[in-house]
Amino acid sequence: MSTCKKARAEATSIVSSDRLSSLPPEIKGDILSRLNVEEAVRTSILSTTWRDEWTDMPEISLCDGNFTRTKFITLVDMVLLLHKGIIEEFDISGNKSYHDEFGRWMLMLSRRSPKSVIIKLNSGPRYRIPSYLFSIDGLMSLELENCIISLPLVFQGFKSLTDLSLKNFYSTDMDIQTLISSCPDLTDLILTSVEGIDCLNIQAPKLEYLNVEGEFEDIKLDAPNLEVAIFSLDQKAKAYQSVPIAHDKEGYVKQLLESISDVKTLSVSGSLFLKYLIKGCILTKFPAMFHRLENIYLGICIWDQRQASAICSFFQNAPNLKMVELWSYPRITWEHYQDQAIIQELTLEMQMDHLVTANVKHFGGLDYEVDFVAKLLSWAPALEEVKLEWKGKIDRSMVLTKLLALPRVSPRAKIIIT
Repeated sequence: MSTCKKARAEATSIVSSDRLSSLPPEIKGDILSRLNVEEAVRTSILSTTWRDEWTDMPEISLCDGNFTRTKFITLVDMVLLLHKGIIEEFDISGNKSYHDEFGRWMLMLSRRSPKSVIIKLNSGPRYRIPSYLFSIDGLMSLELENCIISLPLVFQGFKSLTDLSLKNFYSTDMDIQTLISSCPDLTDLILTSVEGIDCLNIQAPKLEYLNVEGEFEDIKLDAPNLEVAIFSLDQKAKAYQSVPIAHDKEGYVKQLLESISDVKTLSVSGSLFLKYLIKGCILTKFPAMFHRLENIYLGICIWDQRQASAICSFFQNAPNLKMVELWSYPRITWEHYQDQAIIQELTLEMQMDHLVTANVKHFGGLDYEVDFVAKLLSWAPALEEVKLEWKGKIDRSMVLTKLLALPRVSPRAKIIIT
């Protein structure tokens, strides 16, 4: 390269470097926020003013992705050791095992007092959450996966925590009860793939959103401000026809229904709920009225007359429903084939005055499913749309013709198959 060209290139480099160095802090912060942590760390070579810029990043997101295990450990150690500013959000995820390093990382993290922590390390045995994490003051959001929750002997609670999500975790009745009740500002709670908990006790005065999945001997719920409730209960049980519901579980489902009677949105699946609903007594006297319920999501075997009748009873006790979504489970064995014709014989006269939308997922176009849609069309004068998610193997056009011929009390009701 000629001396002239070399000088010109150096001058251009200096100008570019000066421009990068002279950027205001907020612009630098915006640039860093668009980079992953590895890329942000590399900006330290741009100039002396950029050298430590990444160490003030308020949001740290680490994912092992294409990293080797050794390189990812080095990156996490460096970030937690050299970061100088306040960490508002810390997110770490990976599919390799870091059990030997986990305790060290959590100790360094706890000293940074983050506001939000997400830990999704899903390889190998569950990670035991060390006591350091439970001492973080000011924590507002906590999301943990593949972990063991064992509270320290001295636990002051998370006084500012509003969001708690625990998935694929092990704990005890007392630890989970203490954890939840020690979060007075908790508004959102997710507990899924739960092990080790027999009696789930939730006391959360400000709770608005609840999602629970697992097998429990008992559930006690005290959440007066609950708006959305999602339950998937007793999933590992055998088909409800062959397993009688125990009296104590029947009692807790009854109490659970009573405790969520003020929710606006309800989603229920799993055999335990339906076992309780098909009890003959509930078809004549429901344990609670759901006056505020507007949206409901239910898993149901429409071919089973007992379940269909139970769900209709539920609808009767939720007079202000606006949206209904049903997952239509297929027939398990041919021995129940006789039940499908009985749906036509459901003589229950009811009116769903506020129902606007009805969705049926896994719709196969079989006669008993068409009959159930016909019932909805005859009960809902304000109905605007029936959306059917097609999963059938029979002639779709023939089923559509049959559906379009169904009488309806709402002239605006449209039937859509997707």
